[in-house]
Amino acid sequence: MSFLSFLLGEKKKTASVAKERLQIILAHERSGRNAAEPDYLPALQRDLVAVISKYIHINPDDIKVNLERQDNLEVLEVKIELPDAR
Repeated sequence: MSFLSFLLGEKKKTASVAKERLQIILAHERSGRNAAEPDYLPALQRDLVAVISKYIHINPDDIKVNLERQDNLEVLEVKIELPDAR
């Protein structure tokens, strides 16, 4: 390391600067999405009702679709209450 680079500091490579900026942008967009429910959940619930109704007679209210976020993890939870086998 030369004395001049010690005084002036080393410049970061453009690839590492671009990577850091992209990480900041992604983190910002992910935090912005946390407030709103995704718009595909109602459509997903309707599709699940349609597919399951082909095989079993169910009430559409017996299917619940929920998306939970914890830190960087997203969990899609689908609860389906099936009728008795009688």
